[in-house]
Amino acid sequence: MTASVEDYLEAIYMLSGVCLCPVVEGDVSAGARIKDIAAKLQVKMPSVINAITELKRLEYVTQEPYGAVILTQTGRERALEILRRHQLLTRFLIRIGVGEDNAERDACKMEHILSQETIDRIRDFLLQ
Repeated sequence: MTASVEDYLEAIYMLSGVCLCPVVEGDVSAGARIKDIAAKLQVKMPSVINAITELKRLEYVTQEPYGAVILTQTGRERALEILRRHQLLTRFLIRIGVGEDNAERDACKMEHILSQETIDRIRDFLLQ
């Protein structure tokens, strides 16, 4: 999966209002609209449609014609993994003195290229 497609998956997750809590039976998701995804990622709607086509092929999302984009269980799990990686990197960068805005932007780039080993060592560092 490309970094761009991961960004779409993360954006859909954040826009969907996904609730993964033990009190609720199953997952609750309102889905995300194409125009909201485009606005969040600051891209044009045809770009979103192309990415959604790829996410459907990977079975990470479903969508009825003209309907909201809904994450599958696998899509929710992958999106949550990406989001947690992003949050970890943002916290790490802030902890080493990077400003919040730069930390957020840099974490977005780093989350796609760092190995799992590096992510694990950063997590260990933050837990010290």
